[in-house]
Amino acid sequence: MPLATNGDPHRAANRLTHLLTAALALLSFVVPLATDMYLPAFPEMARELRTDASGVQLTLTTFLGGLALGQLVFGPLSDRYGRRGPILAGAAVCTLATAACALAPSLTWLAVLRFLQGFSGAAGVVIGRAVVADVARGAAAARLLGLLMTLGGIAPILAPLVGGQVVEAVGWRPVFWLLGAASLVMLIGAQAGIPESLPKERRQRGGALAMVKGVREVLRDRPYVGYTLSFTFSFGMLFCWIAGSPFLLQNVLGLSVGVSAFVFSGGALIATAASATGAKLVVRYGAAALLRCGLLTVFLSTLALCVSALAGALALVPVLLLLGVVCAGFGLVIANAAALAIERVPHAAGAGSAVLGALQSALGAVVAPLVGLGGEHTAIPLFLGMAASATLALAFLRLTRHPAARTGTPAAEPA
Repeated sequence: MPLATNGDPHRAANRLTHLLTAALALLSFVVPLATDMYLPAFPEMARELRTDASGVQLTLTTFLGGLALGQLVFGPLSDRYGRRGPILAGAAVCTLATAACALAPSLTWLAVLRFLQGFSGAAGVVIGRAVVADVARGAAAARLLGLLMTLGGIAPILAPLVGGQVVEAVGWRPVFWLLGAASLVMLIGAQAGIPESLPKERRQRGGALAMVKGVREVLRDRPYVGYTLSFTFSFGMLFCWIAGSPFLLQNVLGLSVGVSAFVFSGGALIATAASATGAKLVVRYGAAALLRCGLLTVFLSTLALCVSALAGALALVPVLLLLGVVCAGFGLVIANAAALAIERVPHAAGAGSAVLGALQSALGAVVAPLVGLGGEHTAIPLFLGMAASATLALAFLRLTRHPAARTGTPAAEPA
């Protein structure tokens, strides 16, 4: 996508950088928006659609399942055909599917449309990370990913607040009309701001078999697997919280829809602030050190929440404080784990990003309905799931201590 230089190549380069960052931020914005905006409506949706907590959480499961499958498809496709075309196609379909969710006549139709929404929205998520790998390396990539996740973190801050107000005023269906408008903005931003970052001479050849080979190759790199699994189970912890928070905050702790949306947004704000802080500290301390710090923080705080729930000692203020600590630790994990993983496989960034995102979303799809199995008035399954996920995330980091660089690239900084 050529830009006018006006005789000043440095000014044109800066303009391209700003446009690209803004467009990538929009791609980072819509998926968390689609994940979180309708959360305050879960209890109302369960009543209107005549289902229970696990039933309404199924719409989150199908969305995340589509997101997982879509990343496995779009990531390798972008290694073969380039980044720009698949991003634009995915954004267009996502816009249509999101608007259709507002018209869904039943839980079944809503679940199917949410799957399509997640599948198509995956293009922006997975290819956006690959674009970062195309244009940056090392600490620069971690800083850019941290910036994008900070900007994208605005979505989970605003989404429950806006969603809560919309749900209280006019119900849950208009939430999806707003999401459709956001998806349209994402499509326009991608068209205007994302050039082709993968030259033809660097694209993989061989069709579907080459795609499968790329996925298999990245899975042979042990440090990549370690960073990816730490990233994945950290998000497993997050998706336990996303699926269970409406029932914890409203039914267990007794907060209103509006206040619970405010609390959820506060947690997202803490995670975003921690991610922004990490982006500034990564040059001084390194991505691996920040990742270790974040994982240990999440592990200890979720363990404390789990013990409190099992002991029947859930007081509002201590629970909210511990959840704030969880969010702060998570903010240090996300950008650094992703950057360290994809840095291991720069020759197959699309496949590496696809596996990273697909495992993340697939685990979220599995855990989302599980936290509702105990009913709508207990926090034990929620905090057990969060603690188990955090424990596994920390444990899998040990794999990164064996930098078996089978890809032929320099070993990432071991954690």
